[in-house]
Amino acid sequence: MQESLTIIKVGGAVVEDEQQLSQLLNDFVAINGRKVLVHGGGRRATKVAANLGIESKMVNGRRITDAQMLEVVTMVYGGLVNKNLVAKLQANGINAIGLTGADANIMLSHKRLPVHYAATESQHAGQTIDYGFVGDVDKADGKILADFIENGITPVIAPLTHDGKGNILNTNADTIAAETAKALANYYSTTLIYCFEKKGVLSNPDDDDSVISNITHADFEHYKADGTIAGGMIPKIENALNAIDAGVSQVIITRADSIDGKHGTKITG
Repeated sequence: MQESLTIIKVGGAVVEDEQQLSQLLNDFVAINGRKVLVHGGGRRATKVAANLGIESKMVNGRRITDAQMLEVVTMVYGGLVNKNLVAKLQANGINAIGLTGADANIMLSHKRLPVHYAATESQHAGQTIDYGFVGDVDKADGKILADFIENGITPVIAPLTHDGKGNILNTNADTIAAETAKALANYYSTTLIYCFEKKGVLSNPDDDDSVISNITHADFEHYKADGTIAGGMIPKIENALNAIDAGVSQVIITRADSIDGKHGTKITG
């Protein structure tokens, strides 16, 4: 029987809120057994970029990353946010190590090719979007991560990867979490929990209690077509479904104060 592992992905809104972050880290510490923390930091990156006079551009919840923005996200994700989380976990008795995809070669990716959006797709219909220095993951090394975990070290993973040619690439944090979960599913019975500021995926964005309890592939296509699921929630659920298809035991999308897995939206194949 495989040991259990819990992967928590925390978004930038929670990372930016000291009270929410403190509660989340306390709850993370309380999780029994093996665990991994994957974080975003997009809001902090947007703020830092704005202070430097760099405009942030988003398409379907994903950040366009030119050379200047790549410097910002590398500093913010791999440095400021990652090391602050590591320090806070050390203060709470968790021996953590901060990693990007380049460290220990844990996540290799390639630069995303320009994406053409069909005439039926959102406000970018008919456009070809060059996302710049954005990475799509080719391979994640679960064994290296498992070695850290079995030695009592908790990985804290920033949303950056590398291409094996010396280049850092900005990579969606939800994707990082899903790829980490898929790689570790070979070693553990893995639960992936995406936590953010809402109770789950909502059928009505103005009603915080309108949580959709379960989403399948078919449900996702339906909700995407009618606009119930849009923006940054689209890649989040795509990643969740990919993780389930690859053998991850369960995926839950929930609020940052509910990472015990008892509430929120469950993603099933």
